[in-house]
Amino acid sequence: MVEGDPRRVSICHCFACQRRTGSAFGVQSRFDREQVHITGTSQQYTRRSDESDEQATFHFCPECGATVYFTNTATPEVMGIPVGAFADPGFPSATVSVWEDRMHHWVTLPAEIRHVP
Repeated sequence: MVEGDPRRVSICHCFACQRRTGSAFGVQSRFDREQVHITGTSQQYTRRSDESDEQATFHFCPECGATVYFTNTATPEVMGIPVGAFADPGFPSATVSVWEDRMHHWVTLPAEIRHVP
């Protein structure tokens, strides 16, 4: 469960997110750790960033395998939650797009989104 609005909603085109989601990109929301209340159990997987020594730990539902949240050593005060975990078409739109050098050529993004290569 989360309280309040996310600090950021972003689209990530990195290869790791493509593999993790089975899609062309991942869409995640970021919340201050104090806004997130975790219940239940999860399995986890930790991976190192492609470009640095940062590590991300992804927590998966042990029943269905869906990613339910993740943390990153670079921003320990923040928790990431995939937008799909909310199953809410009214969820705030992404405002940032990252790792665009790995973006599929057919993906189109909202005109107002901030681009980070």
